This record gives sequence, C-alpha cells and structure tokens, in this order.
Amino acid sequence: MRIPKRHLSFSLSNFSPQLAPLLSPRLRFASGICAKPPRPLANATSPGANQLHARYSMDENHENSRLVDLPGSDGSKRPCVWSSSPEHGFKTEIGKRIFCNRSLNMKNIVAVGFDMDYTLAQYKPETFESLAYQGTIKKLVYDLGYPREVVKLLLSWSFNWQYMVRGLVLDKKRGNILKMDRHKYVKVAYHGFRELSKEDKVGTYGNTLVRDSFDEPDYALIDTLFSLAEAYLFAQLVDFKDCNPGMIQEGVDYARMYKDVRAAVDLCHRDGTLKQMVAKDPKRYINEDSSIVPMLEMLRDSGRATFLVTNSLWDYTNIVMNFLCGSSMEDGGNNFEWLKYFDVVITGSAKPGFFHEENRANLFEVVPETGMLLNTDNGSPMPQVGDTSARLFTEAKNHACPVFQGGNVAHLHKLLSIESSSQVLYVGDHIYGDILRSKKVLGWRTMLVVPELEKEVKLLWESRDTRKELQFLRSERDRIEDEIHHLKWSLKFKNPNADSKEKLSSELDTWKLERESVRLSHQEAQRKLHQRFHEPWGQLMKTGYQNSRFAHQVERFACLYTSRVSNLGLYSPDKYYRPSEDFMQHEFGIMACCETPDI
Repeated sequence: MRIPKRHLSFSLSNFSPQLAPLLSPRLRFASGICAKPPRPLANATSPGANQLHARYSMDENHENSRLVDLPGSDGSKRPCVWSSSPEHGFKTEIGKRIFCNRSLNMKNIVAVGFDMDYTLAQYKPETFESLAYQGTIKKLVYDLGYPREVVKLLLSWSFNWQYMVRGLVLDKKRGNILKMDRHKYVKVAYHGFRELSKEDKVGTYGNTLVRDSFDEPDYALIDTLFSLAEAYLFAQLVDFKDCNPGMIQEGVDYARMYKDVRAAVDLCHRDGTLKQMVAKDPKRYINEDSSIVPMLEMLRDSGRATFLVTNSLWDYTNIVMNFLCGSSMEDGGNNFEWLKYFDVVITGSAKPGFFHEENRANLFEVVPETGMLLNTDNGSPMPQVGDTSARLFTEAKNHACPVFQGGNVAHLHKLLSIESSSQVLYVGDHIYGDILRSKKVLGWRTMLVVPELEKEVKLLWESRDTRKELQFLRSERDRIEDEIHHLKWSLKFKNPNADSKEKLSSELDTWKLERESVRLSHQEAQRKLHQRFHEPWGQLMKTGYQNSRFAHQVERFACLYTSRVSNLGLYSPDKYYRPSEDFMQHEFGIMACCETPDI
C-alpha cells in the first residue's frame, strides 16, 4: 500500500500570537502554497485530537451546564448523585469524570470496596503534608541524632507542598530526583533542586551497557501522596550536603540521608504523632466531601455490598469516618452510625500483604466501644472462655456491620460470599498497595483515585491549541531534516558540477538555518507547555511526547481512574464503562489522511 505525499496547508490564525513571531517568514508562508485551497489546521488534527474534542466538548458556561450541583463547591448546595438528576443523567464537569482503561460492566459487580486514607479521606496537602514534614524533621533532630550545628537550620526549613509530584524516582546513591517515560528513559532530572543538563542525564543514565531497572534498593519510588514530603526533605538535604560539606558527618552519603529520612517518617507513623494531630481537628487536615454518603447509599440501594479495607487501626478509622460521614461524636467518640454504610470493615489490614491468600494473618473482631480484639474462626464468632462480657457486650449492641482487624483476602471473600474475584471493584489511591496487587494477584476490578487529575484535565483542555502548534512544529522539523538529508546525499553521491554544487551548498546552508529556527521555536513552545502544568516536572501523565512512568502504571493496572471517590456517585450503579479505541502509530497516520490512498 502506498500513501501519497500531501501538501501541508495551515492557517496562522490557528496559532497563538506568542508563537507566530517565533516562526521565520520562510516557514510562515512557504507552506501556504498548495495545490488545494488551504484548510484550517483545526480540521486536520489526528484521530486522537478528534476523539478528545468529541468526548470533552466544553463551552464557556460548561461548569454551569450541569443539571444538578456538584459537591464541594458550596456548602449550601445539596450533594448529588446520579439518581438525583431529574433527567436521569447530567453533564459532568471534565475534572470529575471517570476514565476507563478496560471495559467494566457494573452489573457484574456484587461488592464495591474502598481504601480510607487518600481515597475516602482526601487530606489537605498544605496542612497534612506540612505536618508530616515538620514531624519528620523533628525525628531527624531529636531521635536520629543529627549534629547540633545543623539542628537550628533543619528546624528553620519550610516545606513547599506544591513542588513534588507522584511518579518520581529518587536515586539514593547520587542524590538525584528523576522523572521517566513509560520506557524508563530519564527525561527530567534534578540533583537536589538543581536541574541536570541533557549531557549530565545522558552521561549518567543513558550511556550504559546494561539498562538500569530503577528499582529498590538503589532507587525509591514516589508513588503515593504520603511520600511527597519525604522527597522534598531529601532534596533539601542533598542541597545542604553539597553546599556545606563540613557540616554533615563523615561517611554520611546521599543514600544514608535517605535512609534517615525514611526512618524518621516511619517513626512519625508508629508513634501516632500525625494521627493524634488529625484526630484533634479533622477539618483542618481532611477535605469535606458531602457526596460520599449519598454515593455509598446509592451503591447499597442498587443491591451491592460495600466494604472498607484500610491499614489504619480502628481508633483512627472511627474518627475519620465519623468526620467524612457527618456524624457527631458523642460520649467521647462512641458514635458508630457510619457503619451502616458498609457490610464489612477491616482495619489494620497490612496491605499489600492482605491481598495474598497465603498470608496467615489472624482475623480478629473489633469491639467498637473499647477497641478490644476478639478471636474469630475465619470471621465467625468463637466461644469465649472465661469472662464473656466483651462478646455479650458486642452482641447486645448489634452494630450495623462487623468490624475486624488483620486477616487476608480469603477472609473477606468468605464474609461477603464472593464467588469470583472479578465480581469485586476496589477503589484506592496507591498504585502498589491498592491497585497493582489487587489487580495482578486477585483479578479484582480496580479504580484509582488521582486527585491531581481534576486540575490536569482542565489544563489539558485549555492547552489543546498549543498542542496543535507543537504537532505542526514537529512535522516541520521532520520535513526540513528530510530536505537537508536529500541535499547532503546529492552533494556526496551525485557528483554535481561546480555551479550545481555551489547552488546545493547554498540551499543546504539556508535549510540548516531554518532547522535551527524551528528547533528553537519548538523547544520554547514545549518549555512553556511543560511549565504551565508544573514548572519543574510538567504534566503528571506525560514526559515529553511519551506517557510518563506513572501514567503507564495507571494504564496497566487501573480499570478506571478518576479525581475523587465520590465521582462514582455521578454515574449509574449499573453503568457499562467502555474505553476508547486504541490506536497504533501506523493507524494514526492512515486515519488522519483525508485523501484515499493508493492501494
């Protein structure tokens, strides 16, 4: 099959005013000469761009076009779910949509499960992560014995909660922070807070005989929102060591500093420092979402079981869930009304180990009023020997659902009478702890919560014209380089006479200047787009023109993904989620061609 060459036509009106001056006169007007009347570039986009336009059409009043008010924007607005719409459906703001990687028919789902931390409970990074950061520094100073000379400096440091993003990789040995594409090529790299040049990146991570796996123990993966504070502190320590070599103990290298940071973070979690502060004032650290309860009620009304599996222990879980479900704490916190929204609650689950059936962890029943643990026989009550008051007390209270601690996934399947793993949908925020294991080991259906997505997709929509500009500049670079290669070939192998050689050489020099001009324009446009999403790290789901490592994991292991858990309530509980069609590179080129190719 032969696809004929087509003349490129475009209209400068499709380009931003900022980009037009960057294009040379030759580039701006040479391509306007074509055999057919020019078509606007907006109508000559790839199938992917057409799909994006068709699926996410927006207008200036898009946010006001919803039939029912969405949650969280105004406390006076009533929360809504799909079933509350008078039209049995409504336009959903693009940042709150659920995106589908692989088909999922909700009619086949009999149980929907949730993680708690950063899934049902969305922590405020400006307060919660700052709390974790300050707690980690104090542990470094007072528990891990960092030198007195640096104590005052460490305690005076501040945390920029917007700097780090998920999907980064820490190089412990070199003190570098990396962002890679899906092929594990390093595209953005910083040493501490100093950006590495292209030459440094290639020299360190590109010119090797054996490809690095970028895994433990030499690297640390920043896959959770909990890890952002420790990554930022690690970068600060790297900079501090480089600028003050005499103030860090001899023998303490970058890897040792990361180990200390990691140990300090673990201490904060183990001694309850963070959770005690959150428990005192949940509203300060956790975002309120009044649509969580209606979403849970809708799922239960549709006949599905709901369950909670969290690594947090019962005392903290009860406080957070009371806050999320709007229950008032009474009698010192003994309010368990929120349990009515679940069929089973498992705390202290120790995920991801929980997802392995060979895990032999015992399953204990929790007495909600006291936190006491009772032995069970795979979830069934066991006869109490001696003092039976705890068991009798639990039975007398007759709570809406049983609460357990520990156990494994086999216990959960038995408690919910699950016959097939594919009947379970689990919603979590942690690629490794929630999604990868439950999907890869069990075959559960999965939904990943990506809070950053809400802002990301809005910026993506707003930058669609810039992406068209980049696509055009990239194609121009290819076209110019082809011209240069042709001229070089002619000069080398076609033995031109003196006049022809001089003419070809002059034309070659002109094209080389043109190539450099377009390259700089392309580079500048890329830089501006990169910084529009995030100045150091760019778009979360992209690294250059490739999907980022984080996006690759989302695509592989999450059946669905969305910005917040309550978005599940904006769709029918019986919805059939279908992904868009996949395209390979050869399909893009053919489908974008409007003329019938010669076959």
